Amino acid sequence: MELATGACQNGGMTAETIARLRISLDDIRPEIWRVVEIHTSASLKAVHDVIQAAMGWQDYHLWDFEAGGRRYGLPDPEWPNDDLAAAKTTKLASLIEHGVTSMTYTYDMGDDWRHTVIIQAVEQGDAKVNYPRFVAGQRRCPPEDVGGWPGFENFLDVIADPAHPEYREVLRWYGRPYDPDDMGELAAKRRIGVIARRRVAARTAAARTAAAKRKSTAAGTG
Repeated sequence: MELATGACQNGGMTAETIARLRISLDDIRPEIWRVVEIHTSASLKAVHDVIQAAMGWQDYHLWDFEAGGRRYGLPDPEWPNDDLAAAKTTKLASLIEHGVTSMTYTYDMGDDWRHTVIIQAVEQGDAKVNYPRFVAGQRRCPPEDVGGWPGFENFLDVIADPAHPEYREVLRWYGRPYDPDDMGELAAKRRIGVIARRRVAARTAAARTAAAKRKSTAAGTG
């Protein structure tokens, strides 16, 4: 897969190179999956944030990526680990340039939710779109701390049967009705939209700061 380079102009805005990612929760059928688009300049930490938002996880637990024979996550400075590279400083574009076309993303080392992340395409984005953005998906992700796949399977059996002796207890634990077929698309789009707006705000602020520095430098040498 080749990484598109350069940028194009459209209405005064710059189109970014974006990657389309398909995220699938392993070992669960019917499949729980999402497709998102994200700028290739994103760090793996940013990819983590988007996966959390798209899937509907709450970001309560540890996580890591496995890609190209390496692990990436958030190293603890008090517990050095040479086997864990920093996700915050690893760009998606760098992995793509090194031929990576898929990754494993693991969330919650206790419940061990493993996701297969496929890089479906790398292409020029739409200059009118603020990335990342949600594209498609199906089925709701499991509740946090449900107990991995065995616990999720039991949860589905109980929550689907109001006559089940554990139904009220499980419903009280979860806190609301659960429809496995309703992925919550609108909520996912809103969560990713928040990330996109924050990114626009940060880039705008950085551009203003850079412009102010250039102006100050020019004034000082004039």
